[in-house]
Amino acid sequence: MATSHTSDHDDIYTTFKHDVNMTASELEKWLKTDESKSVGQASGGGESVGHQSGEHIVKILHKKKADLTPDDEAHMHKVHSYVSRHSAQGPHDKKDVETSRWRYSLMNWGHDPLKK
Repeated sequence: MATSHTSDHDDIYTTFKHDVNMTASELEKWLKTDESKSVGQASGGGESVGHQSGEHIVKILHKKKADLTPDDEAHMHKVHSYVSRHSAQGPHDKKDVETSRWRYSLMNWGHDPLKK
């Protein structure tokens, strides 16, 4: 049975809202920190892929669900893939999770693993 676009849209939206546990304002504030800028793989312009992703996530969080574009939906899928994969890897040093590059990278993607 084929799923409709609406169902896929609802599923990724729900998943995205679950993965992204930081608010738009928390993420905006985080993206301005040196810690945020210190992690991730640099893309052509010097800004990391995760940092660029965080800026797109902020834009998505400010939109109404009905206003999301196909580009936004594609990014929501990317966010889910990254958060799932990176969360499963865990930090290299378990005792310093709070200040780990692992946590900082996830936070650039809108997910704070220490947030309950």
